[in-house]
Amino acid sequence: MNNEYIKEQLVTERTELDKESELIRNIISTREELKCNNKNFEFADSDLVDFYVYQIKANQAKLDYLLKLAKARGITIDLISQLRYEEEIS
Repeated sequence: MNNEYIKEQLVTERTELDKESELIRNIISTREELKCNNKNFEFADSDLVDFYVYQIKANQAKLDYLLKLAKARGITIDLISQLRYEEEIS
């Protein structure tokens, strides 16, 4: 019966740089999702308009929250960093 349980493993803490990198990647990907949702909304059939309105509102709220977190941590995204992180995502 002891063989059925998996031994717990210690989860390593992420460094501040890792947390900042992840936050920036999330900001960029959320912004891209928002752009995509806006374009899809423009060409949506009447049945999908409500869906894209919901998606736009949800992604806008998420982006606002992430930007608020970044501002509180003093993180600024310059063009060079943005391009570098966009290349990592692709």
